[in-house]
Amino acid sequence: MKEQKKGVLLGFIAYVFWGIIPIYWKLLPTVEPLDILCYRIIWSFLFMIVYILITKKWSLFLAEVKMVLQDKKKLFAIICAAILISVNWFTFIYTVSQGHVTQASLGYYMNPLVNVLLATLILKEKLNRSGMIACSLALTGVVLLTIQTGEIPVAPLVMAVTFSFYGLIKKGVTVSSYTGLTIETFVILPVAMIYLLFFSQQGFMNYEATTNLLLVGAGIVTAIPLLLFAEAAKQISYIILGFIQYVGPTLMLLSALFLYHEPYSAEQFIAFGFIWLAIAVFTYGNIYTYRKEKRFAKGS
Repeated sequence: MKEQKKGVLLGFIAYVFWGIIPIYWKLLPTVEPLDILCYRIIWSFLFMIVYILITKKWSLFLAEVKMVLQDKKKLFAIICAAILISVNWFTFIYTVSQGHVTQASLGYYMNPLVNVLLATLILKEKLNRSGMIACSLALTGVVLLTIQTGEIPVAPLVMAVTFSFYGLIKKGVTVSSYTGLTIETFVILPVAMIYLLFFSQQGFMNYEATTNLLLVGAGIVTAIPLLLFAEAAKQISYIILGFIQYVGPTLMLLSALFLYHEPYSAEQFIAFGFIWLAIAVFTYGNIYTYRKEKRFAKGS
């Protein structure tokens, strides 16, 4: 029970971090989204190296790196994960910088439902009735948003799909969270450095002191919630984690409406309503299945 409480607290803190992170990117209006992404990668990598050294996990880290380098399939999977998370981060940063925090929140509301679809199509897991209803409701919401805006919500779909595929790859790669994140950022690190040194209009760290500090902090605000989430996932059930998951996009949506006063029409509310209903059905279905399996386990 003590471990579960700790897991819930760590998971909640991780999703609060992710929920308020648009506010952090909004503090960097003079920095281009692609530049922010590159700094995020560089400083995340350096933060992870410091973290590994402070926690005295260097020898374990090197052993895992050696294991990954010897396994070509695992190395290829981590490279793919690095590309996917980079695309996800850039899409998120760009969407927020363009003043569309509502769209960013939609991407992460859709994420668990995309997970269900991927599990059904790729892992060949059977989709239960509640899952089918939830996916249908979510699709209805996306279609309504498309009709209202006259265009497909590309950014939310990209965020949801890339993060879901990223999670799918991470599920199949057996390395520690700190090793995985360090290798992923290292894979993109050379590209980020080359861009900032030779192609960025502003150059490398040529901003005011406050902006430079915020860019360094980008690595910290990226790595900390990922590490907290990884630790929480070990200590609490998928059902509980599923509940906590919606803290992030809900905080994003609240900041979009009340902090940045983004326009939010009745039609949008109805479309989001279908997605929220899909989440409710999806969560209820998970709770029902979990309780049923628990009763069955006790009975046997």
